[in-house]
Amino acid sequence: MITGELKNKVDRLWEMFWTGGLTNPLDVIEQITYLMFIRDLDEMDNTGKKDSLMLDLPYKSIFTGKEYLRWSSLRDKPADTMYRTMQGEIFPFIKTLHADNGSAYAKYMDDAIFKIPTPQLLEKIITALDELYALVDKAPDRKDVRGDLYEYMLSRLTTAGTNGQFRTPRHIIRMIVELLDLRPDDIICDPACGTSGFLVAAGEYLKGKYMDDIFYDKGKKAHYDNAMFTGYDMDRTMLRIGAMNMMTHGIKNPHIVYKDSLSDQNADRGKYTKILTNPPFKGSLDHDIVSTDLTKVTKTKKTELLFLALFLRMLKNGGRCASIVPDGVLFGSGKAHADIRKEIVENHRLEAVISMPSGVFKPYAGVSTAVIIFTKTGAGGTDKVWFYDMRSDGYSLDDKRTPTEQSDIPDITARFQNLAAEESRVRTDQSFLVPKAEIVSNGYDLSINKYKQSSYVEENYPHPREILAEINELEREIREGLAELEALIDEKQ
Repeated sequence: MITGELKNKVDRLWEMFWTGGLTNPLDVIEQITYLMFIRDLDEMDNTGKKDSLMLDLPYKSIFTGKEYLRWSSLRDKPADTMYRTMQGEIFPFIKTLHADNGSAYAKYMDDAIFKIPTPQLLEKIITALDELYALVDKAPDRKDVRGDLYEYMLSRLTTAGTNGQFRTPRHIIRMIVELLDLRPDDIICDPACGTSGFLVAAGEYLKGKYMDDIFYDKGKKAHYDNAMFTGYDMDRTMLRIGAMNMMTHGIKNPHIVYKDSLSDQNADRGKYTKILTNPPFKGSLDHDIVSTDLTKVTKTKKTELLFLALFLRMLKNGGRCASIVPDGVLFGSGKAHADIRKEIVENHRLEAVISMPSGVFKPYAGVSTAVIIFTKTGAGGTDKVWFYDMRSDGYSLDDKRTPTEQSDIPDITARFQNLAAEESRVRTDQSFLVPKAEIVSNGYDLSINKYKQSSYVEENYPHPREILAEINELEREIREGLAELEALIDEKQ
């Protein structure tokens, strides 16, 4: 999370909007996001030019013939000119950036409205944003800070969390992306995408690991830009931010769609090779609109259980899922809880359960969670399940979430990529394998505490006579001290 000077600058920026007349938090979020996007377009275009030279690929600037619409040009103009350009030219320009009128970007930018009321306020906000970006650029992990910046602003919304939404820390997202071992031909989905954090991280991972394979192959590049990424959500503001977020990270036409994933609106079956997500754990749910094929797997109103059934339906055979779930999913004693765990263990291949400490989602939520990883097979395949007890994620587990030296995440990714070496681990270790038969005999309980053993270190204590002798010696010293104190008092009298 952001702290210190960066947090203060965001708070001051927010205050500018409020004192300038924009008091609806949703309006503030949208206007800041638009301006950040406009600024990012300038930077993204410059990066595109550099990449085209490095990769020897053709590139056409989005600002060809319209250089005056760049952020770097805009900020040097007088306030009145800046305001006219923003309102009359830049906002219409960003609405038409995507040639495909049916794209997610075009769909969610179509109703974007410029609401900053005065030239003076716009000038102040642009200056404040430049100062904020200057701080972000100094951060060791610039992309992580950018993500935290979005999330901190979203946390200011009074509706945050009412539908079971809360931030997923970027380092946890990156861990999940690495655990799934994404490939250039994958078809990736987040059925509860929010601001597209998982999809952006997936794109960045693939770009970093398979740059040549993707960007030197026209077919794979087209797949990366148009077909690889799908995200669903029920919040148009989140979808708009998500579409902009994907575009500024170089993914031209992601499939970001307004859709209730659990309803009959979502007809996806056997479509995706990878699903990575943090679905809502609570919130209102209209049971009547829930797809009936999900309730056949687990008859419940609990969204966290229905989403697991949904993932199994949406994945191709051989497709893999990594999802954050609340701890109750792992050990809940209700029939619906047991049914979904049995379905995954018996009819598919459960690979791993990574237990995370409750402080991971602070200060937004204090829930205990885990990451569950499984492969859809339709024919079983669970042999041994890998359990890991994460004790630290690299940050303190209080509301401040300050960085610490200790993090289990590198150990988690390294061990998961070499499960053969885990065979020798014992139940007192931080990670170990549990045979399927043992899980079945425990009613498909997937909580790590069911299988973990505590290690006891034998303590050697002195003989009781030695302890008694020490007590007598202390008592003698106390009596001598009291006698000396009495003698001093008598002398003064």
